Amino acid sequence: MQGKNIVVVGGNSGIGRVLLEKLVNTGANVFAFGRKQEDFHPQVNFSFWDVTEGDPSTEHIPEIIDGFVYLPGTINLKPFHRFKPEEFELDYQVNVKGAVTISQKLINQLKKASPASIVFVSTVAAKLGMPFHSSIAMAKSALEGLAKSIAAEYAPKIRANVVAPSLTDTPLAERLLSTDERKEASANRHPLKRVGNPEDIANAIFFLLSNESSWMTGQVIGVDGGMGEIKQV
Repeated sequence: MQGKNIVVVGGNSGIGRVLLEKLVNTGANVFAFGRKQEDFHPQVNFSFWDVTEGDPSTEHIPEIIDGFVYLPGTINLKPFHRFKPEEFELDYQVNVKGAVTISQKLINQLKKASPASIVFVSTVAAKLGMPFHSSIAMAKSALEGLAKSIAAEYAPKIRANVVAPSLTDTPLAERLLSTDERKEASANRHPLKRVGNPEDIANAIFFLLSNESSWMTGQVIGVDGGMGEIKQV
């Protein structure tokens, strides 16, 4: 990643924190958007942006962007009949509208790279029907469609791919993994018998940003302990 300009939205905890450290340690110039500067790696060029509030300022972003990662997400799980319209709207705004807004702001700078790489983060629930996941599955499915459309429209100048994790041990999932019993039950639902950790997902994102994945675009990569592809009896 030496000398590459990488823009990351999110990155103050969990997967993002690991990813930013990997990028900085490999010589990338990292420009991050978030809500709390003190939570970010000190060598990151930080700008404030709440993805639910308006357009971000991109005046500080370089003329050429080699990679862009959109990390914000939600885990809003409940029975379908209990969701309120505004909850669907918020999940869509965080997971999809924010990605659209910043992607459109950066697209011309991404086109100037040779080529650039966009990485979005989805969920295994967009592929595998799961109870209580209607809102997040709907939003992330839209995000996957966005990535594939960008990949088709901007090839060969821009590659766009998606990482689709299963449950990962991050602050966002803290409520679902709050006890040893919950962690064990979650692990046992996966063929590989553990939940993901931030390194698992950050490594996949880093790979898709790198030249090692230069012949990949329009793909949804499951990093999910086998849940999305394997049924055990």
